[in-house]
Amino acid sequence: MGVLNVTPDSFSDGGKYADPDRAFARAVELEEQGADIVDIGAESTRPGSSRISAAEEMRRLIPVLKRLKGRLGVPVSVDTYKAEVAERALDLGAEIINDPSGLTFEPQLARMVSNHDGGLVINHMRGRPETWARLGPMADPMAVIAHDLEAAINRVRGVGIDRSRLVIDPGLGFGKRKEQNSLIIGRLGELARFDLPILVGPSRKHFLAQENPEETRFATAAAVAASVLAGAHIVRVHDVPEMRATANVADEILRSREG
Repeated sequence: MGVLNVTPDSFSDGGKYADPDRAFARAVELEEQGADIVDIGAESTRPGSSRISAAEEMRRLIPVLKRLKGRLGVPVSVDTYKAEVAERALDLGAEIINDPSGLTFEPQLARMVSNHDGGLVINHMRGRPETWARLGPMADPMAVIAHDLEAAINRVRGVGIDRSRLVIDPGLGFGKRKEQNSLIIGRLGELARFDLPILVGPSRKHFLAQENPEETRFATAAAVAASVLAGAHIVRVHDVPEMRATANVADEILRSREG
């Protein structure tokens, strides 16, 4: 899953693709580089960020979706927790909604996705971005994540979304302390009990930050490899060529185990 932020304030590439034409070109480039899904976000959920209105989110997002409609050979995912934005995105050709809040902000989003037969990524978020700095560590991160994901899955199933349309994400960095993110990757296999595809988004996260961007890219590659080996089916990344190569090697290692 290749990341395309059309925001002015995202933590790693804010403002770079705010222009719709540049965003369109970047989406095409992500597909050419090997992304199987292009995930577009129009609201930053970096630590400390403030929420924006649905109108502002759509102002950023709609011109990009209109340009992309029918132009990519891979599915478009939209990163939003707002039911209104999700509905408009699905109308404009998006096939997947990636809800960073795990349905905790606007539970009615699930019904919007169900009405459009879309796919849904349920990401685990603890608290809100504007409060993460004040949150203490979790005593048992995997137990909390599993409990909250199970509750969200039950809500989604209640509105009629088939399991084949669901993906779960433990939410690296979403209200978790630095050392707990490594723990989550190491114990990712515990989420296999849900029998759903697992998405992990370690790319350029604060817990991997190094002294320069190149070293951070290597740190991300390590986290991507570890995530795949631990059971991730999808990795959400900014640097598609490098991380696709990393994931391919990890897949080869997994296949050798099975052989």
